[in-house]
Amino acid sequence: MTPTADRVLGSSGIQVSALGLGCWAIGGPWTMDGAQAGWSTVDDEESVRALRSALDLGVTFFDTAANYGAGHSEVVLGRALRGRRDEAVLATKFGYEVDEAERVVRTYDGDAEDGDVAGRVRADLAESLRRLGTDYVDVFQLHVGGLSIERALEVRDVLDELVVEGTIRTYGWSTDRVDAVRAFSTHPGCGVVQQGLSVLDDANPAMLALCEELDLASINRGPLGMGLLTGKFSPTTTFARDDVRASMTWHRGFVDGRPTTQWLDRLAAIRDVLTSDGRTLAQGALAWIWGRSGRTVPIPGFRTTAQVAENAGALAFGPLTGAQMAQVAQILDENAA
Repeated sequence: MTPTADRVLGSSGIQVSALGLGCWAIGGPWTMDGAQAGWSTVDDEESVRALRSALDLGVTFFDTAANYGAGHSEVVLGRALRGRRDEAVLATKFGYEVDEAERVVRTYDGDAEDGDVAGRVRADLAESLRRLGTDYVDVFQLHVGGLSIERALEVRDVLDELVVEGTIRTYGWSTDRVDAVRAFSTHPGCGVVQQGLSVLDDANPAMLALCEELDLASINRGPLGMGLLTGKFSPTTTFARDDVRASMTWHRGFVDGRPTTQWLDRLAAIRDVLTSDGRTLAQGALAWIWGRSGRTVPIPGFRTTAQVAENAGALAFGPLTGAQMAQVAQILDENAA
């Protein structure tokens, strides 16, 4: 086995472990414009234990957002890293109105593109710094994936100022729009893009090509298909009412609150390749992402110390080999819908 090498976040030069942790789930229940957006009830004490164990296991990159739990995820992450801030690279996201007391997140008035852009960006950062208990964040990401390019460039001007001021080290955009990232990511202060990517969701190869062209790191949300790629779900699996998976309509792996047979069947077809060399299914899904590009940093979610240990264990196996990647591609092509 060849352990997975650390990654560098593009032109920023910031070094991180090849595996990060996504902190959406530890935010607990919350709503986004009235819709459930959390992962149901969570144990904050277990979240803190899990985050601290991640550091002990060599994970140094942690991705959260002001949205997650309406600020609660940032609070829990800040608590876990108290006294160990210098061991971690912190990424968070901004761009929405957050009501911590009510656990509610809303799109800014109008279409999220009106008003004082600089004031909102700076205010969002100040609130995230307070919740995280730090005086800087390493990676600050625009979270409004559908924002117009024109308005995003106004946001970028503010982000460039924040890099100079030292309150952020680099920035990026969480969006799957290649044209938007191409326009947004041409300044040296931009080191990352956050995109959806998994072994069953590789529909945007142009984004990885753009990362190579523009020297960006690709932070990968959904690397385990919101839990589906762990192999723990069946067509009859259901989720709590306050779990986003029970009602979301945007993820192709879930319909009417249940995992789809199509995704489960495709996962079964590649199971033997992903679990080769002693990996678990989740570890194989992460290994596929590392095999996909040397710029990738998957950020699987978690709610328990055991999940963190399993995901961190993937680092020791390294990426899938070229032959294994080709085998997965062939099987998926044969099983395409």
